[in-house]
Amino acid sequence: MKPLPFSALLLLAISLTTLSPLSESKVFCEMATLGGVHESQGGASQNSAEIEGLARFAVEEHNKKENALLEFAKVVKAQEQVVAGTLHHLTIEAIDAGKKKIYEAKVWVKPWLNSKELQEFKHAGDSPPAFTSSDLGVKKDGPVPGWQAVPVHDPQVQDAANHAIKTIQQRSNSLFPYELQEVVHAKAEVVEDFAKFDLVLKVKRGSKDENYKVEVHKNNEGNFHLNQMEQHQS
Repeated sequence: MKPLPFSALLLLAISLTTLSPLSESKVFCEMATLGGVHESQGGASQNSAEIEGLARFAVEEHNKKENALLEFAKVVKAQEQVVAGTLHHLTIEAIDAGKKKIYEAKVWVKPWLNSKELQEFKHAGDSPPAFTSSDLGVKKDGPVPGWQAVPVHDPQVQDAANHAIKTIQQRSNSLFPYELQEVVHAKAEVVEDFAKFDLVLKVKRGSKDENYKVEVHKNNEGNFHLNQMEQHQS
């Protein structure tokens, strides 16, 4: 099906302002196929404040409608679709009675009315564990216990490094932002229900390059904590 030109979408959008809720819902269903679903772009990316705000709105609206007590955790995935406005397809991680679960939500945003509406919210499954020994390249019950070298580009390592930089920035009085250049070296160890990362980070602050040795802990809920930090002489 060939997408409608923008002018046609605009006229349909304006016409919705005079529709009853029942008619508007019908038009929404018909228009949901106008534009293909694609990854959210630019300022509406998965990690943007806009998308997080829509995800929190979806959880709050669901809680009101279902008398539930879900607690927003994070946005796992964000897609969007052009209808009369934008239909945001969100994959959300939320906490239900202490357990992380995955939900699929659809939020219809109509900028010309300065409004948003939760169209759908459903449970999509339990959230996978925040990490496993195999994710880190560490065999907890293997022949060599303790710290093990792990790939510096591993997503878990990169997340730990970014958390360390963010925390260093928050603790610093520097006028220049700290920018992660690379993870020079990485080791990890799985201990009971949390992982420890021992990292050497190359950091840029203004025109100056610095190395930091940090130890970051990540618990099974997916939360990071910078446990140790010191400047490292290369």
